[in-house]
Amino acid sequence: MEVRRRTGLLLQSSGFSGDLTVRETLLMWSGLTTGTRPVDDVLDLLRLAGRADVAVRVLSGGEQRRLDLACTLLGHPEVLFLDEPTTGLDPESRRGVWELVRGLRDSGTTVLVTTHYLEEAEALADRLEIMHAGRIVRSGAPHEIAEGHPATIQFLSVPELPDLPVEISHERGLTLLRTDDLQRTLTDLLVWAQRRGQVLDGLQARSATLESVFLDIANAEPVPATSTSGGQ
Repeated sequence: MEVRRRTGLLLQSSGFSGDLTVRETLLMWSGLTTGTRPVDDVLDLLRLAGRADVAVRVLSGGEQRRLDLACTLLGHPEVLFLDEPTTGLDPESRRGVWELVRGLRDSGTTVLVTTHYLEEAEALADRLEIMHAGRIVRSGAPHEIAEGHPATIQFLSVPELPDLPVEISHERGLTLLRTDDLQRTLTDLLVWAQRRGQVLDGLQARSATLESVFLDIANAEPVPATSTSGGQ
């Protein structure tokens, strides 16, 4: 009971009654939670005050997800488990949840998040575990995991390129350079472009992202074979 009081849990689906209103759902959940926040405060926190008297069944998917999160935050959890917290949310609502999670983290709450959105992990995680084929294959802070993976430089394709010791690919009118030395490659490219008077439209340069790291892992590591055995 002591552990339960100090933890919060957000599952992928809550299964709340569709006939109850948002407020009624929160009041019901509040009766099962110790040390709860005022319901109106939670409604404001999750931007649900304007939907308080609406039945759960007519909420949008994003609103239902915010209601799930509101119930999770009714108490004052010291440890918070969030399973796919932004599934079904529009970009604005997703950013709002990110800010909320950051606020909880900064106030001392330990937050464990599972997500398929790698930009979400990049934005929120102090430390993360990357799983592939059911196994943890990388652990550490985001910058530690990205170390050793190539950075990328992207721009609209031009008639010719300088001779650079990098991996070059072309797709949909774009040229993509992958390099282990972003600063040197970018400097060489820009010096070449300046000397030739070549404009590199749409130029973007960035270090390895978690998405690119995960794709490198997925492409490099074979999926373990599964075996079946017959019974008698």
